[in-house]
Amino acid sequence: MDDHDLPDLSLIAAPMVNQSDLPFRLLTTKYGATLTYTQMLHPNRLLDDPEYLAFHLRDLAISQQLQQPVVVQLCGNDPDVVVNGAKKVVGECNGVDLNLGCPQSHAKDGHYGAYLLGQKDWPLVASIVSSLSQSLTVPVSAKIRLCSPSSQTLQFAHLLEAAGASWITLHARHVSVRRRRQGAAFLDEVAKLKTGSEAVPGVSIPVISNGNVRYWEDIPRNLEQTGADGVMVGETLLRNPCLFDKTGRIPDPILISLEYIDLCRQHPETVTLDQIQAHVKHLVEFQWYVRTLV
Repeated sequence: MDDHDLPDLSLIAAPMVNQSDLPFRLLTTKYGATLTYTQMLHPNRLLDDPEYLAFHLRDLAISQQLQQPVVVQLCGNDPDVVVNGAKKVVGECNGVDLNLGCPQSHAKDGHYGAYLLGQKDWPLVASIVSSLSQSLTVPVSAKIRLCSPSSQTLQFAHLLEAAGASWITLHARHVSVRRRRQGAAFLDEVAKLKTGSEAVPGVSIPVISNGNVRYWEDIPRNLEQTGADGVMVGETLLRNPCLFDKTGRIPDPILISLEYIDLCRQHPETVTLDQIQAHVKHLVEFQWYVRTLV
């Protein structure tokens, strides 16, 4: 797919479990996000659970009505199931992403996410990405973690490109069930996807860097270090959804919470009470903590 068919990959709000609801995505877009992702969706549930499908289609349809670009992230290890699940939502999104980075125990038990990074599963991953790319009318991407050893990551990225991925997001940490973040991300590994190694050239599709962003100032540093085409940010946005507005400001915890709640009032059918409570807790606790340090 040509670059002009891709969404703006500059500043991306990451997929987050139970936290990538429509009102929160709209909030991050208001403050500078150029693209947002849904949380990881299960294609088998899109196929077999009418309520699950209806809930997420409502979310996506409103996104399209508001002209808010959104990528649907899917998981899975069966090409047919993943493709058929994707077909249920493809008419209401701007891209479909394959999750190859989830490190949690349920992904390990179900053999999806980051547990498809091993070389023995590369043919399966290539089949899933290729099937998606050939079957859908929107671009297909993949969000990955570092392979083990890290030197295999560049080779894996080439496999994804050859299979039809239009861009790759690298969360430059290794897989760990107990600790999703073991120290700082290895941003030099992101750079290798762009520049290549002595033996293997870099990929020719866009590369998105994910990791080591806590403040706005970290974003230009990340891009300079990695040469990436964009940055994806996850949990930092939960604490400061205004991160992308380039001012470095920390919003008032009450005002930003009320702004989020107002979006929830506008779109009540797209968010649960548990999600609202979790977001407000993140916003208020973090912002008050920051203010005690000043």
